[in-house]
Amino acid sequence: MSWTGWFIFFLIVQVIHFAGTWKLYQIAGRKAWEAAVPVYNAVVLMKIINRPWWWTILLFVPIVNLIMFPVVWVETIRSFGRNSTTDTVLVLLTLGLYIYYINYTQNVTHIKDRSLKPRTSTGEWVSSILFAVVAATIVHTYFMQPFTIPTSSLEKTLLVGDFLFVSKFHYGARTPMTPIAFPMVHDTIPVIKTKSYLSKPQIPYFRFPGFQDIKRNDIVVFNWPVDTVNAFQQYGDGKYYYKPIDKKSNYVKRCVGLPGDSLEVRDGYVFINGKQNELPDRAKLQFSYDVQVNSQLNPEMLYNRYDITDRYGFGNNTYRFGGISEESLNMLKNNPNVVNISRFRSEKGVWNEGTFPDSQNYPWNNDFFGPLYIPKKGATVSITPETLPLYKRIIEVYEGSEIGIDNKITQSGTQVLLNDQPITDYTFKMDYYWMMGDNRNNSEDARTWGFVPFNHVVGKPVFVWMSWDGMNKKVRWERLFTTVGGSGKPVSYFMYFVIALIAYFAYDFYRRRKKSAKR
Repeated sequence: MSWTGWFIFFLIVQVIHFAGTWKLYQIAGRKAWEAAVPVYNAVVLMKIINRPWWWTILLFVPIVNLIMFPVVWVETIRSFGRNSTTDTVLVLLTLGLYIYYINYTQNVTHIKDRSLKPRTSTGEWVSSILFAVVAATIVHTYFMQPFTIPTSSLEKTLLVGDFLFVSKFHYGARTPMTPIAFPMVHDTIPVIKTKSYLSKPQIPYFRFPGFQDIKRNDIVVFNWPVDTVNAFQQYGDGKYYYKPIDKKSNYVKRCVGLPGDSLEVRDGYVFINGKQNELPDRAKLQFSYDVQVNSQLNPEMLYNRYDITDRYGFGNNTYRFGGISEESLNMLKNNPNVVNISRFRSEKGVWNEGTFPDSQNYPWNNDFFGPLYIPKKGATVSITPETLPLYKRIIEVYEGSEIGIDNKITQSGTQVLLNDQPITDYTFKMDYYWMMGDNRNNSEDARTWGFVPFNHVVGKPVFVWMSWDGMNKKVRWERLFTTVGGSGKPVSYFMYFVIALIAYFAYDFYRRRKKSAKR
């Protein structure tokens, strides 16, 4: 739905509100016309129901307003003496329209200074839970979101089992695009395993200003651009699922290519504008290797001594390791049981089916890829039958159907047509990024599905608050309360946190005891 459509919907809601409440406004000592003025009517209503004016803001916050509207309906009828369970159930079941019945048929009195304290312990619990959910949803949507690392594509920097806080405000918080959704979950409601949202209506894309741009080698959380699975990591049911942008599965990769860059992968190493990309010192590239041995190696030794944490297989006295860093490889070479080590790689010019742009005209693979121009907002590229595979999805989907524009690309001989009109070039409306994993042979990344539009960016991982070692079934204490960015070995601030917590409780105990002594 466009902004115009939402504005018309907003005006319709104002008419419905006025028609159903104007008499109640009068009973509360206000003017009838005050129920008709958009936004101002909500501020007045907050005074009538004896609630703070800033509740009005919450009525305009997507997802949060799904909680706030029912709360306001209940608070409105209770402000006019309708406190029974039946009244509460009726106003909720009728989506607030029960207020019409009270407005036109009932002789009610406004209770100006009514008690806001719930009358039962159950009511108190419900009230507390609702506003805890409201506060958490605001933090989750606009400030900081928890995230778990499920795969090894960024091993050594981010480990499988790391629990992160992802900042929404570094690159600018994106407002929800799917307004009817279960709060604080992504695409699936836990336990019952069902879809957590309605695909329609949609709110147009909007992002608050951030205080930094995405930098090269930043680790970024984003919505998987080509996601059509019903829930993250649920593959193989053979069905196509349309998913709104903000409900596509969350991925985390390293941004190696920025808008306007020319990117190439040579033997697994990324080159930007002809120069090899230098990764931060915390990052460690990993490649897949076949390792021939005389006898099997101890799994615990591989994990704890050689720091080989990615998956591997074994057969015919040969290991195939999904990912080994250079440091681990050098240690493994010195093991007397190791006979031969060979890196698993594709040859230049050999096309691997499924590699972006999935065209034989571009015989690329994960080890030899490009060169490729990464689109920048305002930049223009030539559109020919040869370049079309690279940018067709951008034109038709990212800058087409996903933002409400019907773009259709066709070809007539050697002529490319956009909506039946010949085109020879195209100017991009958004910035695009190239996201890759450090685990070069065991990462599904942009080499498979291409560019990431800026409107798919979720946020920046900033903090590891918990880390669970699934192999050894223990907490990685050294990773607790460590930063994701920075240089040098990550430093844990967990003990500082524990000391601060102990100091707070000690002070609070002393303060309470001192207050009791004065009595």
